[in-house]
Amino acid sequence: MIGPIRTLFTAILLGVFIFHGCKGNDSEIVVGSKNFSEQVLLGEMLSQQIEKRTGLKVKRKLNLGGSFICHQALIAGEIDLYVEYTGTALTAILKREPRKDPATVFKIVHDEYAKQFNVEWLKPLGFNNTFAMLIRGEDARRLKLKTISDAAQYTPQWNPGFGYEFMQRKDGYPGLAATYGLKFKQPPRTMDLTLTYTALANRQVDLIAGDATNGLIAKLDLFMLQDDRHYFPPYDAVPIVRKATLSRHPKLRSALDELAGQISEEEMRRLNAEVDVEHRDVKQVAAEFLKKLK
Repeated sequence: MIGPIRTLFTAILLGVFIFHGCKGNDSEIVVGSKNFSEQVLLGEMLSQQIEKRTGLKVKRKLNLGGSFICHQALIAGEIDLYVEYTGTALTAILKREPRKDPATVFKIVHDEYAKQFNVEWLKPLGFNNTFAMLIRGEDARRLKLKTISDAAQYTPQWNPGFGYEFMQRKDGYPGLAATYGLKFKQPPRTMDLTLTYTALANRQVDLIAGDATNGLIAKLDLFMLQDDRHYFPPYDAVPIVRKATLSRHPKLRSALDELAGQISEEEMRRLNAEVDVEHRDVKQVAAEFLKKLK
């Protein structure tokens, strides 16, 4: 029943977006984000950068929901921009088959979003947040596991736990299981992505699909299995903006382009850890990072 309930909830929520229509305030930029810490942090970074570099008023609609909700909010005019990941856009939004080359994936999503949605992809922020197939570190050491192929022989004894999107996406569970021949003790447990890390550490599940840049990986002694068959596409993080918004506020582009290439995977992991492990305030973490870029 989870799938139909979530679908109904999403439809209701999107109806709210469409009912309200466009913001109607041309002097205000609305920044959105998905509903996990990295996204909220990136949304706050973009918001502060816009305020600092353009003087425009920014309204934050952070922690909105998953990829589909943020996408619909963007094309409905409820938000002006958010950070999306190239592989997510390719497979989850455009429904294309996964591709391996980052430049090819970027070109496809850049061109198709412009044509279909009147949305522009700006310059990448610098990191690739791929899906991370995670197991407990103690299991990796005990069984001498390094790759997903190594783990495949043990998965019939394991219980997996995956986020809702991962169970449905073209780059998610069905293709992963087919590529690696994965079989499990029980069907995957579907759960909120943010809860999967602690569920794994607490032995409620034995394998999860997390984010490679999540700060909890090191804190909880989790181990990222190598995608040795190169199943996952690149997931480069990129600000995407409504073209109408860029036309009204040309200085927005140059302000956001200042962030291009400034965040490495290691840096993003560190920033996420400050929020999720050290429980620091998102606004303060974002402000300190932007201050270092001067």
